[in-house]
Amino acid sequence: QVRLAESGGGSAQPGDSLRISCVPSGYSVGTTCMGWFRQAPGKEREKVASIDFYGGTVYAEAVQGRFTISEDVVNNKLYLQMDSLKPEDSATYTCAATTSGRRCLGSFDYWGQGTQVTVSP
Repeated sequence: QVRLAESGGGSAQPGDSLRISCVPSGYSVGTTCMGWFRQAPGKEREKVASIDFYGGTVYAEAVQGRFTISEDVVNNKLYLQMDSLKPEDSATYTCAATTSGRRCLGSFDYWGQGTQVTVSP
């Protein structure tokens, strides 16, 4: 069974950086589409970033230029580098993956439990 385990969340101040990680079991990073989602209390879940089989990335406008999604296929890990953090970035961040497909066209099938990121002065 596929499981995704996130880590690296925590508290930060505006302008700080954090890197969160996703370590899967039963799934190989780089084989399909993977993504990072976030959800803040009272808000809808939004896709923050995705990366496809070819390494192509797509970012939400809100994080464009500040966040970077990347894959370490050797160590089978997915990362989200978050720079220039803002209070509005506070959310539970969850990694996800698709079952198949080289592009990020389908729905996400595997989800982690999430890691909390809190950005406050």
